[in-house]
Amino acid sequence: QREFTQKKTFTSWINSILAKHTPPYVVSDLYTDIQQGHLLLDLLEVLSGQHLPREKGSNTFQCRSNIENALTFLKNRSLKLINIHVADIIEGKPSIVLGLIWTIIFHFHIEELARTLACTYNQPSPDCSTAIDSSPKASRSAKKSAKIKERWKMSATKALLLWAKEQCSLHGSVSVTDFKSSWRSGLAFLAIIQTLRPGLVDLEKAKARSNKENLKEAFRIAELELNIPRLLEPEDVDIVNPDEKSIMTYVAQFLQYSKNLPESEEDMQEKVRGAMGWLAAQEEKLAKLLMETENETYYQKYKEMMSFMETFNQEKIPFLPVLSSKRGEAELSEGQQQMREEWDKVISQINEWKVKLDQMLPSPLGSIEAWLQEVERLQAEDLPDLQDPFKAMSVFREIIVIFKGLMDCFDSHLDTLQSFKNEDEKNMPLVLPEKLEEMKRRLFSNIHSTNLSTFLEYHYGLCSAIANEVKLKLNIWDVKYGAKESVESLLENW
Repeated sequence: QREFTQKKTFTSWINSILAKHTPPYVVSDLYTDIQQGHLLLDLLEVLSGQHLPREKGSNTFQCRSNIENALTFLKNRSLKLINIHVADIIEGKPSIVLGLIWTIIFHFHIEELARTLACTYNQPSPDCSTAIDSSPKASRSAKKSAKIKERWKMSATKALLLWAKEQCSLHGSVSVTDFKSSWRSGLAFLAIIQTLRPGLVDLEKAKARSNKENLKEAFRIAELELNIPRLLEPEDVDIVNPDEKSIMTYVAQFLQYSKNLPESEEDMQEKVRGAMGWLAAQEEKLAKLLMETENETYYQKYKEMMSFMETFNQEKIPFLPVLSSKRGEAELSEGQQQMREEWDKVISQINEWKVKLDQMLPSPLGSIEAWLQEVERLQAEDLPDLQDPFKAMSVFREIIVIFKGLMDCFDSHLDTLQSFKNEDEKNMPLVLPEKLEEMKRRLFSNIHSTNLSTFLEYHYGLCSAIANEVKLKLNIWDVKYGAKESVESLLENW
């Protein structure tokens, strides 16, 4: 029963996410559809907003490669994938597939939403600290980071539960203590709807109805009035021990809805003032830091930048909703426009600082960093979509030559990076180990692992352009051109 409910709930959740994909994708059987890897990559691309490498075919090698790319992406985000292996996903093993999808739901849906509540409920979210230790010791080891992540997982669940309790507490006798039997009567769902959209629900009448009637009514109203996808059915919840993960997935959608509710102008102005004050403080702090480290070594400058960025990234979390408002320029108030300009200014100053630091890297790391950036820039560019096949052929040939020339330096840069002696004549480190590790990671993960697929994409573009040019010529050459010799001459000239 639990496995059946999870499969149905998770499939509906995935379909609600993939409706935003271009083109939209609909999962009919989760265990079968996941086996090629395209479903996983599409889902992660929509959730993360990133473009992930993939194989376009569906043979065994390509399916395995796609699933590996998806799992690597998740591991790089510090997600624990215990006993989740490529072979099990290719076989469509129910327990493994459901475990993987739950990990994705929890990280991208529940954790992301609950993180916004962490400060409110005083939870130890890694992104919501009141004080940051900016000393070198503040760099957490992977083990310590994993422990914090585990603690936050518990906190994310607790934060979501506290939010649900808070919504229900406004309606007297509706009590929520867990994500299981507390929801069986349907009253908790109705109470949350009533809090978010007063007037849609009559709770007094609901208390006299059966569990199934209340659940049916709650799911209907949520779908029609709040546009919340119907992930559950009454029979999934009105049982002795309903599935906790399915209920959490559904409840998180109500939290998402509450986050999207329009704010009053007064609240928005207060948030803008808070963000402006914080941005001004960051600009002042950055200017002071640049001045204080002007005569310092590269090592010290980079260490100070790492410390600044750690604090900056932690402190910006509460301001992100107002800073990343998706309103167009015409819809922004004067204060919001000014805030956006200040934000762009601070980010520009930080990026300039990073560029200067990269240029100051001791030899030969400076040239390797420049090479890395050039390859990454080329890989990030979209393939040219040219209407003129002949021009496309020329462009793709040029790109292939440039990329091949860059990749010819890969082995020498790798050897140089691995043999780099990180100390000066006084046996002091020249570069922070974190910077060296970052360069190595980019060399292996971003470039070495995608080198072949990038080459294939370029060659595919070239071959497509040649095929289009040939088709174009064949469409034109549909009349007799005389003797065999004149046709051969024409082909030779072309």
